Amino acid sequence: MTERKFPRREFCKTLAFVPLAASLGVARRPGNKGTFKLRYIVGSSMYGRMKLSEILPEVRRAGAEYIDIWPEGHANQREQIEEMGHQQFAAMLKRHRVKLGILTRYDLGPFNLKEEIEVAKKLGGSLVVCGSRGPGNLKGDALKAAVRTFIEKAKPQIDAAEQTGITIGIENHSNSLIQSPDSMRWFAELNTSGHIGIALAPYHLPQEPELIAQLITDLDKSLVHFYAWQYGMGCHKKLPKEQELLQLPGRGKLNFVPIISALRKINYRRWTEVFMHPIPRGIPIRKITTQVTAEINRSRLYLDACLKKVLNSVDGG
Repeated sequence: MTERKFPRREFCKTLAFVPLAASLGVARRPGNKGTFKLRYIVGSSMYGRMKLSEILPEVRRAGAEYIDIWPEGHANQREQIEEMGHQQFAAMLKRHRVKLGILTRYDLGPFNLKEEIEVAKKLGGSLVVCGSRGPGNLKGDALKAAVRTFIEKAKPQIDAAEQTGITIGIENHSNSLIQSPDSMRWFAELNTSGHIGIALAPYHLPQEPELIAQLITDLDKSLVHFYAWQYGMGCHKKLPKEQELLQLPGRGKLNFVPIISALRKINYRRWTEVFMHPIPRGIPIRKITTQVTAEINRSRLYLDACLKKVLNSVDGG
């Protein structure tokens, strides 16, 4: 197979972001070979409702080989798969040397995932993500009891995940049962299956690096997905583009170094997804594909620089 050449224009764009890493005081030291790495996945919703034929070539240009497919509401690539057929989609993935990683299905909720789990298995994916729904204002014993009830109610979905080797990720979405640090800790304590866990979005948490880092440490093996996503100035009110982009790592104020350090501490080996929501939903975060990819790369290089800083600190640098 002929090796694909990286377009000169895109290469130059990537080089433009190198000073960002340097600004963190991070340099590659000879012999510094930390084995911990961030494994990236690209969310199709970052490209809005663009065609899969336009998005898939960008995945490897964004430093990943896996894609997270989103449905209508935030994108429409899940619907595109059904329109073209599973076989054609699988061929398209192979042609672009991309693999399906995640099917995101907030629209289905946590108790209607069996068919989607089968689709994920068929297409080579390994994670289906949704929210928990339910009341988001419970505390103490009432919260613990509600989390236990949620796990029991999700048992048929968990059984289906176990039988197929798929994992279910529950995002800590706002206004839902599993959203607070306490609710996630109760979930980690009460859950007995390795095929369901937390898809952690710092956006929905207090923007305190040490709090987020401690939560990651507490979740440990119950953390099954990580969104590299901060609050910035939010994602529900129309803002100038530069303010909207503050949700991205390296643009907003959230310091990801303690967070990456916590991921390393628990030896997190699952995916990291550079993420944000555009306003309104369903549009790409930038107008054209190369601009979207450049934004993902900008944040990815920032996160990698944070990791290098962590590894250098561990090595005594």
